[in-house]
Amino acid sequence: MRIAFFTNEYPPYVYGGAGVHVEYLSRELARLSGSNQVDVFCFGDQSRDDGNLRVHGVAPDVTLPAQEPRHSRLLDALLRDLAMVGAVRAPEIIHCHTWYSHLAGLLARPLTGARLVLTTHSLEPHRPWKAEQLGSAYDVTTWIEKTGYQNADGVIAVSAAMKEDVQTLYGVDPERVRVIHNGIDPEEYRPRPSESTLRRLGIDPTVPIVLFVGRITRQKGILHLVRAIEFIEPGVQVVLCAGSPDTEEIATEMADLVDGAKATPGPRVIWLPEMLPKEDVITLYSHADVFVCPSVYEPFGIINLEAMACQTPVVATAVGGIPEVVVPGETGLLVELETESGDSAEPRNPSAFSKALANAVNELIDDPGRCEMMGVAARQRVLDRFSWTRIAESTVEFYSDLL
Repeated sequence: MRIAFFTNEYPPYVYGGAGVHVEYLSRELARLSGSNQVDVFCFGDQSRDDGNLRVHGVAPDVTLPAQEPRHSRLLDALLRDLAMVGAVRAPEIIHCHTWYSHLAGLLARPLTGARLVLTTHSLEPHRPWKAEQLGSAYDVTTWIEKTGYQNADGVIAVSAAMKEDVQTLYGVDPERVRVIHNGIDPEEYRPRPSESTLRRLGIDPTVPIVLFVGRITRQKGILHLVRAIEFIEPGVQVVLCAGSPDTEEIATEMADLVDGAKATPGPRVIWLPEMLPKEDVITLYSHADVFVCPSVYEPFGIINLEAMACQTPVVATAVGGIPEVVVPGETGLLVELETESGDSAEPRNPSAFSKALANAVNELIDDPGRCEMMGVAARQRVLDRFSWTRIAESTVEFYSDLL
């Protein structure tokens, strides 16, 4: 089968779960059968040829200056989409990831005769804070996303919650939508402790660790976790592996909150704002007593699989696809989130939400034996249900049904 992936993210330019998904799924599809040819067309300068897996970075030869700086990202994406359309050759399946590549798929389908598949990694109407980044271009990105889902031959939802959302928001026929979860490589993500790595990062290996890993965005709920620190028991250290702020405003807010948390009695706070190598992140997961995912919107949450594969229990918000991954009382704890009315995903009572996060963390930290049992169960759940091989097989089956 000839498969073309269209994506804005591919290593080394990955900043979210969609990029992780594309990297591992494309690799596994190429491995799955000697007859599969996978070509990845991505934003960037990447170039790679591994036989059944080829990677083509695309960049436009021209730029479109924007009068409004926040519109630049949209214009750049549209130019790169056109470059993808010009570069692709005779695929049977075009598989697009995120709104950034939807237009490329819509244009390339009639030109190539391929079937068009889109994966729902997130939905713009559930991320109103993106308007901070994009300005009025946010309305255009939402339209592009909607048009893609309404016209695709097939849609893959990364969770049952996402299937329901894409039907409700965009009126997509449920017969065209199939739930195929994200996955993880359990051989790569497994317990790999290294006390020397912790010390290099300024972390005390003898003190319990509460860990966050993710971008500094409204979606990831990092600010609510930092506000929760004052309610977490003092005998721990809170490690925030958090960078890539969406905007200058949230970067400033994050810095102020961390400074405040460090200045008050309570847990020691270690903020690692730089992008760490994957090996270091796996070490952090492996040493963490509790991993926290305070997201206010999370279609799936690969990050939780990463922690679970490293045998770490998870405290997470009960939103989106997270309850399909984290089993409360077995592999971690879930915290309910009451949101504001309308499209906002923000907590109705932010202070109560932060306290609830802290209470869940404290409940696990106070019971090391329970943490250990949950960690073992978490890794077993990953092994049983979330391997990339299984996900690639399900994806090929979906492709075949469309051809």
